[in-house]
Amino acid sequence: MFYVYILRSKKDTKLYVGFTQDLKRRISEHNGGSAESTKTRRPLELLCYEAYNHKEEAERREKYLKSSDGKKDLRKRLTKSLV
Repeated sequence: MFYVYILRSKKDTKLYVGFTQDLKRRISEHNGGSAESTKTRRPLELLCYEAYNHKEEAERREKYLKSSDGKKDLRKRLTKSLV
């Protein structure tokens, strides 16, 4: 399985979107500081994730969620989580 996940920084409340094959390991890397992209934004909380059977589908979804339309869609879907 491949996972697309959304993290929120408890420090600055910004969102981070990524994808991985091992969700637990990747979240540990983010919160442990070994992920360069989120190192300065720790601690992070997992808001949600989606599972895909194919890597290409997960990559396509991640790319969309990182686009401006995808960010707008996330903000609409996660209104209660973003309060």
